[in-house]
Amino acid sequence: MSFRALILTPVVLLSASAFASEGNSDWEIGPEIRGKNYSVGMPAVMSAGQAGPAFDFPTGRHGQVKYVTKLTGPLTNARSVTITYRIDSSTGTRFIPTERPGAPAILSLYLQRRGDNWSGRGKYSAYRWYSAPEKTVPLSPGRHTLTVDLVDDWIPVTGGRTQDMRGFRSALQNAETVGFVLGWSGGRGHGVYATGPARFTLLDFQIR
Repeated sequence: MSFRALILTPVVLLSASAFASEGNSDWEIGPEIRGKNYSVGMPAVMSAGQAGPAFDFPTGRHGQVKYVTKLTGPLTNARSVTITYRIDSSTGTRFIPTERPGAPAILSLYLQRRGDNWSGRGKYSAYRWYSAPEKTVPLSPGRHTLTVDLVDDWIPVTGGRTQDMRGFRSALQNAETVGFVLGWSGGRGHGVYATGPARFTLLDFQIR
């Protein structure tokens, strides 16, 4: 009796080609709530670049970039999210959280359940989720990669660790958007600006 080797390869639910290299309008910069875009001084979508979608950081405290997201579907069978990006900036440029200028500016991965009213209250306290503190990246020039398992702790909009597992599972089952946010440890997605010219390029984004 002979046996044939079975070769298994990872299943990519949403790949880099499905995200980073698609048209610029697929990645929205916001959030836009009731007609108002809270990323002040930013375009509504990322621009198309040779290496991938990109945006220029606003310079000065009168502008800020907060959420960068893309529509998705249910993430019930997904196991992890990975982002690879590059930041190019002029010498000496710093990245400043709008809400807390003295804190380090960070990038967090993010997902949102369909039907959120952005209040963060009642049932909506389990509609927005952010990667845990140890799964964030300080903003700095260079190439960076961050992978977050969907079985790890995630932070709900109200703060704290993933204690409402039922709410988190429901958010995965009914996911509407996925992406990343910029802010500081006490205010994920509360906005960042740069002190000099700087560009963010999304090189790869995968959900497996």
